[in-house]
Amino acid sequence: MTRQWRRLASIGVALSLPVLGAPAALAVLSVPTVLAVVGTPAAAQAAPGLPAAPGLPAAPAENCTQPGTEQATPWAQRLLGAERAWSLTRGGGSRIALLDSGVDASRPQLAGHVEAGFDAVDGTGGADSDCLGTGTAVAGVMVAQPVQNNPLAGVAPGARVVPVRVIATQGFGQVTVDPGTLAAGIDWAVSQKVTVICVAEPVYTDDARVRAAVGHAVDAGIPVVAAVGDRGDSNSGNPRPFPAGYPSVIGVGAIDVNGVRWQGSGHGTFVDLVAPGAAVLTLARAGAATAANGTGVAAGFVAASAALVRAHSPGLSLGQLGAQLDATAVPAAAGPHSQDLGSGVVNPYGALTDLASDASPVPLPGLERHQPSEAELRKANAWSRSRTLATTLALVAAGLVVAVLVAAVAIPRGRRRRWRAILPAPIPRRPEPEEPGPPLLLFDDQGR
Repeated sequence: MTRQWRRLASIGVALSLPVLGAPAALAVLSVPTVLAVVGTPAAAQAAPGLPAAPGLPAAPAENCTQPGTEQATPWAQRLLGAERAWSLTRGGGSRIALLDSGVDASRPQLAGHVEAGFDAVDGTGGADSDCLGTGTAVAGVMVAQPVQNNPLAGVAPGARVVPVRVIATQGFGQVTVDPGTLAAGIDWAVSQKVTVICVAEPVYTDDARVRAAVGHAVDAGIPVVAAVGDRGDSNSGNPRPFPAGYPSVIGVGAIDVNGVRWQGSGHGTFVDLVAPGAAVLTLARAGAATAANGTGVAAGFVAASAALVRAHSPGLSLGQLGAQLDATAVPAAAGPHSQDLGSGVVNPYGALTDLASDASPVPLPGLERHQPSEAELRKANAWSRSRTLATTLALVAAGLVVAVLVAAVAIPRGRRRRWRAILPAPIPRRPEPEEPGPPLLLFDDQGR
């Protein structure tokens, strides 16, 4: 049957070429070809790779937009330039506890960099799955692995994320966190001896349990990086977030692509640093990528930067680490220590290369005073007397030379004057008439 269809197709093409021309012949050819492809499974598999019919022009390609070969680097990555620091460290050995909705560990760019974690909501089990998706977005900006033809990469790709679920998976309204759950999550992270604790979603009450948990982290030397919340309002202000509101915690706000405060970012004296937090390209749960907003994403950038510093300089104390991030931040347009932008934009590369220290300068070792011997004292006295004698003789000799020169000039002149003083003759005085003489006339006969 297939052979007959092909034969009929060939006859149809041969008959149509002289009469209809090549385009019409191709149209005639297409009908039996499609039927042949549908009728033959083997032909259907080979159809995409079939060469054009010999002697016939190829069918014109569809006028479609061609897929791009290069993707632009996301603006947040261009701004921070964390890849410049990877020659020094990629954060290997650092473990970042992320307190959020969990992390989707099945994402290929997170493979091998997400631990099982802990579900503080249920009080048991792991948190390496994510129904809400916010935790996966924060993990993406922290440890996403660089892959070919994909511009998305985390600030510290060598680090690992320890997910701690503190947000219930049910419900998709305004995210709320129970203070007791948050405190339990922080305490569990401290017990795991993580490198950095990142709180991506704050609470808005000063709860004693949260304050105590933060104190445990500080006592253990673990820096706590916390988002300042997404309830910022330029007109009516915003509630104070915790744990970002505690002095020992690094409070992180969000900026947009223009470098100004993202409209939802909290603002106040609790803002220490800022990072990108608007339209940030990052990983999505069960998907390719997403554009995320929020101070939780910004806190992820700062926590990953802290992990880089800890991996590069593990001996830094908690205070030195905070001072390092603060001192190397890129100053923002609002000025240093503003309530909108804190000390400025976090600078991962600068935090590694521009090492700051609050230690006092080490004084130079003291010098021992030399005690001269008797012989050295006699020699020094002799040299001192010699210098005094030489100076006196030189002055006397100079005086004699001056006296001789004066005598050489004065004696001959005195002899010529016979040693008499010569005074100049007085100026002659002529008497003036009491009355003026008669005038002389120019044209008078007497005056000729």
